[in-house]
Amino acid sequence: MAIEVIERTAKNLVLTVQDYSLFSFRSFMNLWRPPIYWPDFLVQSDIIGAGSASIVLLSGFFTGAVLALQSAATLSQFGATAVTGQFVSITMIRELGPVLSGIMVAGRNASSMASELGSMVVTEQIDAMRALGVDPLRKLVTPRIFACISMLFFLTIVADAFGILGGGFVTVFLNHQNGTEYFSKAWESLRYPDIIQGLVKPLFSGYIIASIGCFYGLRTTGGTQGVGRSTIQAVVNSSVLIIVVDFLLTQVLLRLFPLL
Repeated sequence: MAIEVIERTAKNLVLTVQDYSLFSFRSFMNLWRPPIYWPDFLVQSDIIGAGSASIVLLSGFFTGAVLALQSAATLSQFGATAVTGQFVSITMIRELGPVLSGIMVAGRNASSMASELGSMVVTEQIDAMRALGVDPLRKLVTPRIFACISMLFFLTIVADAFGILGGGFVTVFLNHQNGTEYFSKAWESLRYPDIIQGLVKPLFSGYIIASIGCFYGLRTTGGTQGVGRSTIQAVVNSSVLIIVVDFLLTQVLLRLFPLL
């Protein structure tokens, strides 16, 4: 019995990975082939970009503030509190900005995509679209992927900026250090490899969020309970995959752009 359960679980996992690979490949190729539904892209950009701005800004600001508090407490033991700005800016731009922005957007938008498309599947709207000759991948999935990649790129930049501002706020008003020194160190310590790392990762994270959210939404079965299951699977799997891909990308980018 236990062997059968393991075998069934492994088989379902392999089939899911295979289906997702084919789904994501078709969705990616649709990004470059007409027709592209630009009105849907603009609507999704507003939902993803403007709708996620507040949580991304808050998470970025307070993450930078926590980094400044923790780093200043540690660096003060060595008399090196002057490099707090360098620590905060590099950490935010290389890692925490892209990863936290991706997870925040995944929690908000992967769930909404899965629930929205899952509800359309349950109410047979997807079947109606196919009957009318409209490809659901082009109409529903491609605009969401394109919008998520574009908006997460800019949201990550804003999160990085607010993270550095949050660190500056703590440095000046709580740690009573020189704000000019903080921001000058934060700026002078950055190099092109740091910025490239921070701007490449959101492109992959945005694709992961939208593709997984749409994938589980379109695979919904079992009525309203199935919509709930699809939503949970979309959020959990997209968040985990963002962290795994971030690790792999960091390995590759560090070899392409060594920091030393």
